[in-house]
Parts: sequence; C-alpha cells; structure tokens
Amino acid sequence: MVVIGSDVHKRTHTFVAVDEAGRKLAELTVRADPKGHDKAISWARARFVDGVMWAIEDCRHLSARLELDLLDAGERVVRVPPKMMAEQRRTARTRGKSDPIDALAVARAALREPDLPVASHDEASREVKLLVDHREDLVNQRTAIINRFRWHLHRTDPRVDPAPKSLDRAKTRAELVELLNGRDGIDARLGLELLADIEQLTCRVNALEKEISALVAAQAPVLLELPGCGALTAAKIVAETAGIGRFAHEAKYAMHAGVAPIPVWSGRTKGRVRMNKSGNRQLNAALHRIAVTQIRLDGLGRAYYDKRLAAGNSTTEALRALKRRLARVVFNTPKNNHNSSTRPATIPAAA
Repeated sequence: MVVIGSDVHKRTHTFVAVDEAGRKLAELTVRADPKGHDKAISWARARFVDGVMWAIEDCRHLSARLELDLLDAGERVVRVPPKMMAEQRRTARTRGKSDPIDALAVARAALREPDLPVASHDEASREVKLLVDHREDLVNQRTAIINRFRWHLHRTDPRVDPAPKSLDRAKTRAELVELLNGRDGIDARLGLELLADIEQLTCRVNALEKEISALVAAQAPVLLELPGCGALTAAKIVAETAGIGRFAHEAKYAMHAGVAPIPVWSGRTKGRVRMNKSGNRQLNAALHRIAVTQIRLDGLGRAYYDKRLAAGNSTTEALRALKRRLARVVFNTPKNNHNSSTRPATIPAAA
C-alpha cells in the first residue's frame, strides 16, 4: 500500500509518498489551486498504478478544497489530526522542520493508525460550518465594539451602565441613542457611531441565526429534539462532525469530540482515568452546553449525573461521564435519522 501524506499551506501543497514500511518513495510540491491538485492526482496515478491512499492533515480551512478535488476524482482520503502528525515528527529520526518533513510525518501517522476518519464529500455540513463560523466572527466583532462603546458611554455619563448583554436588544440601543443625541463632545459622537455599527451587526447576526436554524431543521431535525440542544448547538455539531458516516463506531466519535476518558492507572491504581484535553474542542464545547443544560433540567441526563455523584464521582467526573454518554446519543441520532425514513417519537437524554 502506498500512502501519500500532504502538508497544506495557502499557496502550496507538498506531497510525500511512502510504502507500507514508511520508506519515502517520492515527493511533489504543487500550487494550492485546482490545477495543482490535478497535477498531484496525475502524478500519483502515473507513478503508483495500483492506487494510493491520501492522508491529509485535518486543517479544514486549508485542506477543504484539496479534499473536495481528491474526492471528486474518486480518490480515498483520510484525515490525520495535527497532534498525531506532530508526535510522529517528534519521534522520527529526521531532524528539523520543513514541508516535506511534515508531509512525511502525516503519511507515517496514517500508516500507524489504520482507523483514521475517512473524508467524505459533505457539502451540507461544510455550508453549515461556514455560516456558523461567520456568525461567530460577527458576534466577536460586535462584542469588541460594545466594549469600546461602554468606555465612551462611561466618559460621557458615568451614571449610565447598561446591563450585561442588554445592548443586543433594540429597546436598549434606542434609549442610548436618545441619551447621546442630547450630549456634546467627541465621546457622545463616537458612541452614536458605535451604536449604529452594533445595530448593523446585530441585524446580520440575527439573519444568520435564522438561516442556520432553517438549515439544521432540514438536515438534522432529530438533534433539535435532544434536551438541551438548541439550533446553534445542533449546527455546531453538524458542522464539526463533518459527516457522521466517516466514524466507524461511537467510540471513535467520542475520541474525536475529546470526551473519551484517558486511562492513567498503573499497578494498584487500576481503573483511574482523566479528562481528555485533545479532540475537536468546538464539538466538545457543544456537548458541554448540552450536558450543563440537562443537569439543570429534570430528565435522564440529570438522573445519570446524580447516579454518578452517588457512586462517589466528583462533579467534574460526573460531568465528563455525562458528556461521554451524550456523545453516544449524538452519534446514533444522526445515523438513525440518516438510515431510517421515519423519525423516532422520542430521543433519550443520555442513553
């Protein structure tokens, strides 16, 4: 088996082919555009007639276009987590860092781990991810502008202090515009300009939220029935999962989400585990929001959390266990929704 590892950048992609023993066979660097991708595919097909497996470092903002072109050409593609590539490079005999060294580390990491997630041509989840990321960028911009506005407002009138998150509401913004319209000075003027920017960004954020909610309702309606899972959280799960079918079973999905426990026992301390700090942290945060919400509600999630506490777990350990259970539910929910033409009547909180 020939594996081609890739090191992706904005301008160029470097590919290194290795045999099943990890020995380097060939190397190629192309431009990061469709013509460069076609050149790499032609190079691989001409040199390795028995077919290859492409291993790509999982940096979807840089590798998405390459993945799509490879999949359109009928190639097999697997995703290598960046942490795994870095560990392989650290333990290799080759010293230093370069694009070929990184591509070689990606290829050898793919050889070492035969059950890596397989990339799939999933335009639906990619669209949701781009919209969710764009909305979050706009929210961050609005937060920065709100912080600047509060300083100008404080210098204009220290007695006025809007409640946290109240500037998201049109009523609060209208009251502040009326207040600042009667004031002189540069702070009042800049405050009015910043309020106009907040108004514009809020309209765009709300419009994106409606669009995202409609997409999620069409793509993953069963996720919205999960207690504690709102439209934006469901959208984050769809976006960061990037195709549930690429995971062989729920344990691999839990590891991808960073909720699978890591064993840390030796000798007589058998059975001890610690929290997993790797994996997709965005997906981990989405599961965390669902878990925290379920703990506040009456239901199976809260019952399972209380059961773990009664068994002697700390609150952190009980929360970790609930998130692991939720990963199983979330994994099975979209799979069942995809494989069945009828939706189940109810979805358990943590089965």
